Amino acid sequence: MRWAYFIVLQFIFVLVIAGLVYKHKNNAVIIKTPPTELAQWYKPENKRQVWLHNMFKLRREMQAVQFYAETKDQEHLSKWALALNEHYLKIGEMIPKWNKKLDASTLSNLQTTVDNQDYTGVLAVVKTLQKNCDSCHSDYQAITALTYRTPDFSTIEIEPLVSFNSHMQALGKQVNQIKIASEDGMSELAISSLTDLKQGMQKLGQGCTDCHKKDQKPYPSEAMKKTLLSLENSLKTGTLKEQGMELGTLAVQACARCHGTHRLAFGTKVLLSKEPNLSELLKH
Repeated sequence: MRWAYFIVLQFIFVLVIAGLVYKHKNNAVIIKTPPTELAQWYKPENKRQVWLHNMFKLRREMQAVQFYAETKDQEHLSKWALALNEHYLKIGEMIPKWNKKLDASTLSNLQTTVDNQDYTGVLAVVKTLQKNCDSCHSDYQAITALTYRTPDFSTIEIEPLVSFNSHMQALGKQVNQIKIASEDGMSELAISSLTDLKQGMQKLGQGCTDCHKKDQKPYPSEAMKKTLLSLENSLKTGTLKEQGMELGTLAVQACARCHGTHRLAFGTKVLLSKEPNLSELLKH
């Protein structure tokens, strides 16, 4: 009887936990994070994006195998199937713990169907192999890209003792100060804030070139400079509506476009890389 009570209590305990999890399902998201060993195959730990290029090779090789199976070109099919075999197995060589995720039997079937010139069989095997790839991509592709392909702005200094984050906050305040001073008729303060904004944008542009070495469009761009000049003129002689329109245009050109690429991705990266503590877990 004691064992029966124990089993019933365990069952009730599991139900309670399941109920709590279901009740709070909207407060938490389950995300599978890739092994930390993956970092060694991405920049900056590696000189090249080794993992990324292996994935590109696999995608190209699977397409080639499918194409040559459809056209029944045995010579080229054999060539690409061998390359696919090599780079598929390389996943396990680079990340040993992912060996168990590889579909070795399907890969073996691929080589058999290629050798037997079973083109219909090759297409079926490629389809199965694609499902194996897709299952991992569903779990890890987005989080891996966010982790290893999003720039880390937290380590950047615009100038000594001035972090990237501090500089960006200052730029935001200058934009708002222009708007506040403009609405309240303080033209001198608005113009001096614009001067500070110009200088801050120039400093930011110098930092951008660290990554955008080959970019032919400097920051601030010619379009931004033109808007800055128009904004300055409107702050001196224009109407409140004109000032607001020029400032809005500048905000889109100089802030929103870059934020749409970098700020969202970096913010998500920081959020996902944060180690949850016990209090946070209990809160959720």
